[in-house]
Formats: sequence, C-alpha cells, structure tokens
Amino acid sequence: MDRYLIGLTGNIATGKSAVTQMLAELGARTIDADRVAHEVMRRGTPACQAVVDAFGPAILAPSGEIDRKRLGDIVFADPDALRRLEAIVHPAVGLAVSEAIAAATERVVVVEAIKLIEAGMHRACHALWVTTCPAEIQIARLVSLRGLSEGEARLRVEAQPPQAKKVALADVVIDTGGTLEDTRRQVLAAWKAVENYQHG
Repeated sequence: MDRYLIGLTGNIATGKSAVTQMLAELGARTIDADRVAHEVMRRGTPACQAVVDAFGPAILAPSGEIDRKRLGDIVFADPDALRRLEAIVHPAVGLAVSEAIAAATERVVVVEAIKLIEAGMHRACHALWVTTCPAEIQIARLVSLRGLSEGEARLRVEAQPPQAKKVALADVVIDTGGTLEDTRRQVLAAWKAVENYQHG
C-alpha cells in the first residue's frame, strides 16, 4: 500500500494535539510519539533502567515508574541533562514508531512528535506540518491546561528552540493562535492537498 506519512511537530502547547485529533477525524492513523515515549519508559523496560542509571533513583515514584514531573524539572533546567535523556529515549521511540507505521492499515499516517526534527524522523515523511502560535498563548495554555505556574510555563517555553526554526523547514504551517475553527479551516485546506496526492 502506498502510504502518505505526515510528520507533525511544533513547540510545547502550540496545538499539536488539537490538529492531530482533527486529522484522526478525517481518517488518518495518528501516532503520538510522546505516548510511545511513556510506553518505552515504563517500569521494567531497558529505556527505564537506562534513564534511572543516568539520573538516579530519586526520579522514581513510589510505584517504581519514572516520575515524569520530577524528571521534567531536571531536564528542562539543564540542556545537557535533556540531551542525555534524548540520547536514551529517541532510539527506542523511533523503533516503536516505525513498527506502528508498518502496522497501520490507513492510507495516511500522522506521527506527532515535539522532537520530530531533532530526532531526524521528519526525513522519512512526505510532508512536515508545524503548529505555531504566540509565546503568550503557549504560556496561558500550559497554566490553564497543565496546571503549571506562570514561571514554570515560561521556563518550558523558553527552553525550546525558536519556533521559526521549525517553521522554516515546514511544508505546511498551522497557526493555532486563533479559534479552533480557524485551525480547522487550515487543516482542511492542507488535507485537500494530501487527498490530491493520494488520488493523483
């Protein structure tokens, strides 16, 4: 089957999940690399053990699972720590995502990943979609949806590479700074091009 692969990325709280949901409603198979990362870091997995070896047992919750908030607090404050974590997790996630793509029966597959470009996954995609919105909207979303303080939210937004770097590589840019309907209109317009490719 001739599959069309969309790589979807964008910085934290720029609306990736909303766009992924819309693409799923249009009939695409969606793979959330962040969810895959949760799976490959579950207690008992090689990646979990490697992360504990790298960052110490203090990052574990009483259940033996990695406490993602505690780990996040460490890596978002230290670029070297973030690089160490990514070096452990990216290969395991890449393998699991490849297996999920191979197993998909849909014509269009969307891989949503915040580090899609950094992990080199975008090179395997037919099109790179990037979500973007103003930083103040990102911060407001992190405060209202994830319960972070404004300071924590700002730290996470500023820890990421500039949005413009991702936008410069994009085939499709979805600006999620407006209403959900504005976003949906952009997604539908871009989806038409995907359908044309499939039927062309």
